[in-house]
Amino acid sequence: MKQIPAIAAALVTAAASLAVHAQAPANSETDVITNTKPQLRAQARDNAKPDKPIRQAGGDEVNSPESSVVSNTKSANAGQARIAARNAKHPNRPPAGQGGTPN
Repeated sequence: MKQIPAIAAALVTAAASLAVHAQAPANSETDVITNTKPQLRAQARDNAKPDKPIRQAGGDEVNSPESSVVSNTKSANAGQARIAARNAKHPNRPPAGQGGTPN
């Protein structure tokens, strides 16, 4: 029974030492060094550069699938020619719907 206070005191001492160790300041190996002369020179050189303007996409228009403009590229013209040839072969055939799983 007399050992219980001694064990409790040892546990309290261990917990206190762990708490102190956990709150200790970090050493210089883990901290990032930002106040050295080379670091300050590099930062000054970086700050001296002018800001680059944001570059826009080349050309006059943005080419994206979301735009509703029909392009007149060589492949688009070839596709339209194939559609016209197919419709000329079978003039009475109903137009094909969108692909996908039938109902």
